[in-house]
Formats: sequence, C-alpha cells, structure tokens
Amino acid sequence: MRVVEIGSIGPAPFACMMLADMGADIVRVERGGEAAIHERGATVRGRKTITLDLKNDAARASLLSLMEQSDVLVEGFRPGVMERLGLGPEVLHARNPRLVYARMTGWGQRGPRASTAGHDLNYIALSGAVHAMGDKDRPPPVPLNLVGDYGGGALYLVSGVLAACYEAQKSGLGQVVDVAICDAAVSLMSLFHSLSDEDEWRADRSSNLLDGAAPFYRTYVCKDGKYLSVGAIEPQFYVQLRERAGWNDECFDYQHNRSRWPEMNERAEQIMRTRTRDEWVAVFAGTDACVAPVLELRESRTDQHLIARDCFVTVDKQVQPAPAPRFSRTPSSANASVGIRSLQEVKKQWSAR
Repeated sequence: MRVVEIGSIGPAPFACMMLADMGADIVRVERGGEAAIHERGATVRGRKTITLDLKNDAARASLLSLMEQSDVLVEGFRPGVMERLGLGPEVLHARNPRLVYARMTGWGQRGPRASTAGHDLNYIALSGAVHAMGDKDRPPPVPLNLVGDYGGGALYLVSGVLAACYEAQKSGLGQVVDVAICDAAVSLMSLFHSLSDEDEWRADRSSNLLDGAAPFYRTYVCKDGKYLSVGAIEPQFYVQLRERAGWNDECFDYQHNRSRWPEMNERAEQIMRTRTRDEWVAVFAGTDACVAPVLELRESRTDQHLIARDCFVTVDKQVQPAPAPRFSRTPSSANASVGIRSLQEVKKQWSAR
C-alpha cells in the first residue's frame, strides 16, 4: 500500500505509524520553515519524509503527480484547507479514481464546530466520556490523549482506511473517509449510553461498576505508596481475590450491593495498605484474582510478561513500543524513519515497482 501522509500531529501520525509497521510504503510530506510540524520518536517511524511548500504551484503539481501512484492520502487539516490548496478530494479523484482520501479532524467535516480549533479533551468531552471519569467530588480528570487522539482518532482512521482500500479493490473506486474524533468518542461510549438508557449507569462519577466505585474494580494504594489494580468482577474471580487478600469481613459477602460498597472500600483500603505493591503481586501470582501492578512508563519495560511478549523494540537507539497486533505469516516491523528524501527519488522508486 502506497500512502501519502500530509504532516500533522497526534492521531494521523500514530495511524500512519501503525500502517507503516504493517508494511505500508508511506511518504510523509512536511512543510518547511515556521509551518513545520514536529512529531517525534515512534510516531514517525517507518516512513520517508519530503519537504514541500504546498502553497507553491510547482510543489503542488509535483505532489499531484505523486498522488497518481498512491493508494491512500492521509490529511489532518481543518475542513476546507486542502480544497483551498487545490488538493481536495474532487481534484485528486479526477487524477486517481482509486484513491482513498482519509481526513482526520476533531470535529469532522461538517457541523457547527467543524471550523473551530480544539484538542483531544474538547472532542471527547461532548461524548460523555470525560464526565463519566474520576472522583465525584472533583472535576473530571484529563485521561491523557488515549481516548480521543489515539483510540477515537488513529484506530478509527486505520480501520476506515483498510476497509475503504478493501472495497476499492472490488469496485475500482476510492472514496473519502471522514474520521472525526468526536464521532469515534461517541462510538467508544456505546456500552455506557446503553447502560444509561437501561438505568444501569448513574450520572454521578464514582458510583458505577466500571468507574472506580466498586471495591473489586479499582486501584489501591499500597504500603509503599505504589498502586495495585484489582478487576475481579466475575464471582469466581472475586472468591480468589477475597481468599488471597484476606477480605474476610462480613461486608465483603455482598459483592454487588452498591449500598455496601463504601464500607467495603474503606475496609479494603486498610487491608491493601498492609503490604507493598510487589508483596501483593507475589501474593496474587498465578491466580485468577485479576490483580496486576500499576507500573510507571519506564517500569513497564522491565515487566516479565511484556518482555516475554516482546512488547518493546529498539529503533534508532530508542526503546519504543513494538507493533501491534501480531500477524503469524506477515509480521509487522518497527523500522527507523528513512529521513528526508527528494520527491523525484520517491517517484522514481514508486514507478519502478
């Protein structure tokens, strides 16, 4: 698959990293000077980079000629920007009808907010996701940019691109893939919208099964100030959690009685503070109690399970997360970026294939 990526930050580079890991031949187009987009490390691995001033007629003409050999275009501008540059879908499809034109935005290509600026947190706020997280007596926390940029942006872009390319093989025609983080965040909240309609999800934070209210599905502070995650929802797993943790008080007999959760939480917090995190890890080792340590970023690189899974690789002398998912016959590969190349060199290479 030949992909032209118009340089941006956040979800589009992450999506293109995944496509590159899976073997796509990607050319990243950077703007020079003050308009340059600066991504780093793993998110720009595995592709060539060229620098073009897209406001220059000659540069645009050169890019248009490259698009005739491309399968996919990925762009992350606000709506209308590519059209004003003369690189909109109608222009490109006239030259390459099979092209999949993937557009990555926060608000989408239409709607009252479409032309306004925003970031990950703003996009996912509308979906109900932000309001549902955190402690009830504090403002909602900022959940990194995993929910919006990466979960709702990059992963939906990858799935949309692959689906459109598969369809293009049958129809001979490309199409526009409109990836909006706000759309995807709503999609990611499907279960919780359903639970809400069934009166099984309360609007108050920290009062539901999956938001930290349940004593058997939350994190705990240990004796050394480190944290332990507990996720024993199913009754058979909860039994093992109780046995190993010493949750013997009568209140723990009422696992799903929400009125008893405050009492259970208070007692469980006392018990979990009696050992260090790693002591608890040893207690629960090899069980189905659904317990795991909460690791810091650099700590995660030393976890024996992640090491056994080869979850980290070294690229350009930098430790990076390994490609995912895993393929049995055509394994992905995390390759170093090729660096700055000339457009002529890329066109020559693509023409020869």
